[in-house]
Amino acid sequence: MTDTAVGPIRSGGTWAGAGIRITGVGHYFPERVVHNTPDAVGAEERFNAIDQAVIGRLNVKSRHVADEAETIDYMAVRAAEHALREAGRTAREIDLVIVTNWTDRQFIPEYGPTVAHELGARRALGFDLCGACAGFVHGVQSAAAMLSSPGPWRTAVVVSSEQLSRGTRPGSKGELVAGDAAGAVVLERTDGLAPTAPRLIDSVLFSDGEDARVIHARRPNGWLTSTPDLIERAIEGNLRAIELLLERNGLEIEDIDWVLIHPGTDPLHTAVQEKAGIDPDRFVVTMETRGNTSSASIPIALSELIDSGRTRPGQLYLTPAIGSGFYEGGLLFRL
Repeated sequence: MTDTAVGPIRSGGTWAGAGIRITGVGHYFPERVVHNTPDAVGAEERFNAIDQAVIGRLNVKSRHVADEAETIDYMAVRAAEHALREAGRTAREIDLVIVTNWTDRQFIPEYGPTVAHELGARRALGFDLCGACAGFVHGVQSAAAMLSSPGPWRTAVVVSSEQLSRGTRPGSKGELVAGDAAGAVVLERTDGLAPTAPRLIDSVLFSDGEDARVIHARRPNGWLTSTPDLIERAIEGNLRAIELLLERNGLEIEDIDWVLIHPGTDPLHTAVQEKAGIDPDRFVVTMETRGNTSSASIPIALSELIDSGRTRPGQLYLTPAIGSGFYEGGLLFRL
């Protein structure tokens, strides 16, 4: 593990020289908390074979479910406000607002301009991205590309806001796993950063249309439907992202202080932790109390981890994720 900002980064990641930092992290959870009763958790006979193969052991004791007033944009604004407070910035200073969401995708208007307006970021360009559960990786990578360009963008908010509770079939095991939340980060481009200063170091994101069949949500209901081979495909994708980020930056898994994975289901993140050889004390999953919150899962876990006081300045973070489409990727950064 690395205890200070002087770490073992040897080769330059995609963003290592771009001077982009995560300066604030925030989250929002709906007020309503739904507890999974022992009867619900133990009634395995209720669920079909695919439910059992994909979700396995439930391992979700509670989750948040948004009410009608806690819309995608409402939750996104609350999480972004939290992140801005942590960054010591105001909405007027924001140049770019990226909202990731797939669980409530409306035709028009998009959420990005609405969130920017409601946030008070009147001069910001706002737009939406998807990427399903890998949306946060997609959003940060897209923001980094724009912040490092010759354009006018220097400060961005990336916020992932999801209502996965709306995307599961009533009576399915997935219904007991899905939660709602929003998480956000503030990214800033700072010229002249020292080589070992906190920064966004690298990102990877790949798509694979051939495996799009393993999980989908189609009209008219839009409920998630999976095939039994989803878990193996998701494990492979996460491991590839982890291995590539480590290899490109001359790192071993022991050099990473915190691994925050998108926890789709218990079999998925348990297998990744074991196969990648990640110390359980450095493997952060909030699924037990938050459920699967899709693209919001990584930023809310990061925000809660920072709030816990367990982190130290200069530590390295790796955030792998997979999403329907099929996407796999991850971020490497130092805070």
